[in-house]
Amino acid sequence: MTIFLICVNIVVLLAIIGLLIFMQKKHISFTKRVFTGLGAGIVLGALLQAVYGVDSEILTNTADWYSIVGSGYIQLLMMIVVPLVMVSIIQSIINLEKSADLGKMSAWIIGFLVSTAMVAALIGIGAAGLFNLSADQIDAGQAEIERGDMLQEKLGDVQDLSAPQKILSFIPSNIFLDMTGERATSVIAVVIFSIIVGIAVLGLRRKNPEQAEMFTKMVNALYAVVMRIVTLILRLTPFGILALMANTVAKTDVAGIVQLGKFVIASYVALFVIMIFHLLLVGVFGLNPMTYLKKAIPVLGFAFTSRSSAGTIPLNIQAQKNSLGVDTGIANMSASFGATIGQNGCAGMYPAMLAVMIAPTVGIDPFTPAFIIKLVLIIGISSFGVAGVGGGATFAALIVLSSMGLPVALAGLLISIEALIDMGRTAVNVNDSMVAGTLTARILGKLNLKTFNDKTAIEDSSSF
Repeated sequence: MTIFLICVNIVVLLAIIGLLIFMQKKHISFTKRVFTGLGAGIVLGALLQAVYGVDSEILTNTADWYSIVGSGYIQLLMMIVVPLVMVSIIQSIINLEKSADLGKMSAWIIGFLVSTAMVAALIGIGAAGLFNLSADQIDAGQAEIERGDMLQEKLGDVQDLSAPQKILSFIPSNIFLDMTGERATSVIAVVIFSIIVGIAVLGLRRKNPEQAEMFTKMVNALYAVVMRIVTLILRLTPFGILALMANTVAKTDVAGIVQLGKFVIASYVALFVIMIFHLLLVGVFGLNPMTYLKKAIPVLGFAFTSRSSAGTIPLNIQAQKNSLGVDTGIANMSASFGATIGQNGCAGMYPAMLAVMIAPTVGIDPFTPAFIIKLVLIIGISSFGVAGVGGGATFAALIVLSSMGLPVALAGLLISIEALIDMGRTAVNVNDSMVAGTLTARILGKLNLKTFNDKTAIEDSSSF
């Protein structure tokens, strides 16, 4: 009977996938197919939990089968991230008209990412104060205690690193190791290596233009192949989101959400305010915030479901270039940098809220100017190198809390709602990188306003 029910659940998923394929053949837009998959996944996940219960063996086995589609899609995206980052950045640099443009691009992108992370920290502090959050209000069960102990052990990996050592960790010593994503700073290391290669080609162009031209043609050809692979993988997005959302909803701990409901609400209020702040920034630079939001939503929907900033890089780049009119080089760099630098949700808002919650447990008033200034500065500095995958927020929290002299074990109290909050944090992280790319392009005169204002351009970027 158990096997039969699992097979029925699989058939239901396949039937919905069949519907999405039918919609594709009828040339229904990519955006509509993505949101159909998202909605169907929510309904399917809710039904599975209601019928079988969150702890049932049938649901666990069904989720394993669904993961072939959902997690398999994420793995395909992660597979292409390193080749895409390397080739796109090298290609962007060697095709620059002026080498000075590289410094300007990087400075503006990183400036936007880090400064908005610090603003996000202030918003997180405000939300924690508004909702009167405190770690003392949370009851610790066995799972929470175990998670706290794990965080305390993990702290040893980061607390002894000085600021210069953290900066040193960005520099690649074995690029092949970093290509595997072994370190939290692997993406930054790959970006730095790619920048060095691009600069080397610019220098070679002055001394040996023939070899530089040959290398440029090879890179351009490789870039075309990689982007074709990206297109093929992105065609699977509606199916991946369907399975991911079904699993997420089916396995959500409703009791944990109810117990920690105030923290969940406070987190999403803070994330909503950060999104409003991003849109206000877009408006300040003379662009229509609603036009931007409409074109960013498909990407943010995927980021929300996948909980992976790094996995969203391919879709992020495509949307910036084809929907928002951002210059290719800026889109490549902002998406790549944004996956590991200045993440507003994971490295900005979340550690700030935890610090405010935990500080009173050790007799510290978190709302003094000295505490707030120190916390915001530490968050700005530590926002470099946060891994753009699930768990990145935990790494950021470890760094910030240890730097503030606060106990990290109490962060384990939020384990039951970690996934739910991480969905919103990831969407905000990705939105920040898209805003940074869009505004940098606007400032440097490399934003195609015709494409940005074209309401149909969102379809062009998603005609998979």
